[in-house]
Amino acid sequence: MIVKEPSIGDASSSCLRQATYGLSCSRRDFLRSAAGMVLGGASPFLYAGSARTRKVIVVTFGGGARDQETFAPAGQENIPHLLKELIPQASFFTQVVNRGILGHYVATASLATGVYETLNNFSSVPPEHPTVFEYFRKDLKRPPKDAWVVAPSNGFSRIGESESRRYGPGWGAQVILPKHLLLAAMSGGTIDYEHLLRDNYETPLFAPQLGGSEFEFQQMETILKLSVGDFRSHAKTLSSPDELSVYVVQQLMQQQAPSLIWVTMHDIDVAHTGAYSLYVESVRRTDRLCAELWRIVQNNPEYAGNTTMVILPDFGRDSDEEAGGNGFQHHRTGDPSSRTTWMMALGAGVREGMIYDHPVQSTDLVPTLGSMMGFQASIAQGRPIQELF
Repeated sequence: MIVKEPSIGDASSSCLRQATYGLSCSRRDFLRSAAGMVLGGASPFLYAGSARTRKVIVVTFGGGARDQETFAPAGQENIPHLLKELIPQASFFTQVVNRGILGHYVATASLATGVYETLNNFSSVPPEHPTVFEYFRKDLKRPPKDAWVVAPSNGFSRIGESESRRYGPGWGAQVILPKHLLLAAMSGGTIDYEHLLRDNYETPLFAPQLGGSEFEFQQMETILKLSVGDFRSHAKTLSSPDELSVYVVQQLMQQQAPSLIWVTMHDIDVAHTGAYSLYVESVRRTDRLCAELWRIVQNNPEYAGNTTMVILPDFGRDSDEEAGGNGFQHHRTGDPSSRTTWMMALGAGVREGMIYDHPVQSTDLVPTLGSMMGFQASIAQGRPIQELF
């Protein structure tokens, strides 16, 4: 499937741009009035520390969330931590456009490569183009333990390393799938943990089978320094896969202190079941977990003061007005509500309380991380966002 950007002269494209900018303005005006943020210009803000000591955590606000349940007046109660704790400390970009395929794996792969990938969203294949992890490790000669992906969905198992011959084998990120760890720890008894093991809400027939193996035991014991019993006991106290992911990230930070961590949140994907209450509950949980992760950063001496955290959705969800969509339930129409999202960055090197409403693309993330950390994203299609480096 090839994604073609509409031509500038196309009337429908003009309408799309107007609607997209309308969403951006709505977010901008709300944040300026409610959070006291300042509309920023184009001047860059330079990081005073060394790029080699800087750490970056990327959090995808995964599963797609609309303004109706977040930044619109009726939805603001669902994101109190973003609005009151994180955004006042952040630079916030109101208009991030995804022009690629709106599937969770393929969209996240596009975020991680800086190229709109065209792979089958439900296939177990690596991205075609080099990932941010390969650029980071090869260009800066970083060891394998310095780049990690924590992904709750089994379908993300191959996102850490591309099939690019210039990078590819040996230069990617190590991937931890918390559900694999949990299944390995269960030794076949999953009845108390089924709520943590559900893998795919969109197309269950295509969901890969979960599996636990000796490899997962090694990750628990050698990488995370956790016994099987401790992991199993803590998992029993959690209510969702994303909570399990944040727990794994915390252990990874404590034991390995990697410089580049990528966390994919996925609870919001429950919207595909059509249960609006569960969708809203997952938006609130993701909001809480983003704030919890930032507190973990601040309380870890390896990360406090030298870490930049970037949070952005992979895409949105359909509006209620589109005849071809299903509103909050899916992300199929490609309308502005499903393609136009936001991004926030906070921490080291980031200006606080700033808001930017000029358009950026999802593919701009990887080149921006390269400018932050000192590597070249040579094959990425996007451009560095100069306000963030």
